[in-house]
Amino acid sequence: MELSRSGDGYRIEAYAVEPLPDNAVVEKNINDEASVGEAIEKLKSKSRTKLTDAAVAVAGSSVITKIIEMSAGLSDEQMESDIQVQADQYIPYPLDEVAIDFEVQGVSSKGDNLVDVLLAACRKENVEYRETALGIANLNCVAVDVEAFALERAYTLMMPQLRHSQEGITVAIVDVGHTMTTLSVINDSKIIYTREQLFGGKQLTEEIMRRYGMTQAEAGLAKKQGGLPDDYRGEVLEPFKEAVVQQVSRSLQFFFAASQYNDVDYIILAGGTASIPGLAQRVQEKIGTNTLVANPFANMTLSGKVNAANLTNDAPAMMIACGLALRSFQDGKY
Repeated sequence: MELSRSGDGYRIEAYAVEPLPDNAVVEKNINDEASVGEAIEKLKSKSRTKLTDAAVAVAGSSVITKIIEMSAGLSDEQMESDIQVQADQYIPYPLDEVAIDFEVQGVSSKGDNLVDVLLAACRKENVEYRETALGIANLNCVAVDVEAFALERAYTLMMPQLRHSQEGITVAIVDVGHTMTTLSVINDSKIIYTREQLFGGKQLTEEIMRRYGMTQAEAGLAKKQGGLPDDYRGEVLEPFKEAVVQQVSRSLQFFFAASQYNDVDYIILAGGTASIPGLAQRVQEKIGTNTLVANPFANMTLSGKVNAANLTNDAPAMMIACGLALRSFQDGKY
């Protein structure tokens, strides 16, 4: 996903989607850097982008985040030095195996002489695998973000689509990916809860393969483009939709049990599975909560290189990519 500024809004300059070989990424961990790198190279060619810098994200489950208080008068260099000295208090791994970053959030509620600092850390290997995959595609990795932060950024573009005042609003974003479903709950534009569970569109693909004797590539294509036998809708698709509804309901119940909340104002369906026709309506009917399909690009203009119909279909799966592309407009740099 490549974005540019267009007046007060954004313009999509280029985008592409490329399937990964099976098991190249398992539960959001890169298993095969070469295969991922080759897929990114194909993406570059497909999208016709001329950019050579890229931003990527690590999964929230692989990151430790913590808000700490520090003296307000410290420079970034002094903060970095102090964090390195104190990091073993917050991070349960050997420090030479960990990548650490921080960002000042603002004045602490404990006093004007203190600031809240967001500390984020993950294993270096998670960063290095992504850098290597980008390097195979001759891209320079300029930023490694966290999926949850990228999602927050993309969510801001969807706020006008919600028929609510934003103050105090609670929104559940359910990203049904290939093998993982991630629930992210946002309150006042900040993620307050995240939970991942094993469930995804791969189950529908595998059922198509089993029932109709297709390869994975054939099943994946048929799932997106149609052309399956007449019994597909009733025998395969409808039961899968019910399974998605159950997963959404179960994820929300875990959130309610772990928090003081017992309701959300909206559900936003993201991930490739969200594009299934009628799924959002089914979730809304069964759970009783306003449900939208994620599309952070609804108010953007498109370059001539972008196919509008393809983008509409792929938009729900592009929330994190959108959030990463938006990084380049923060303070004018990555």
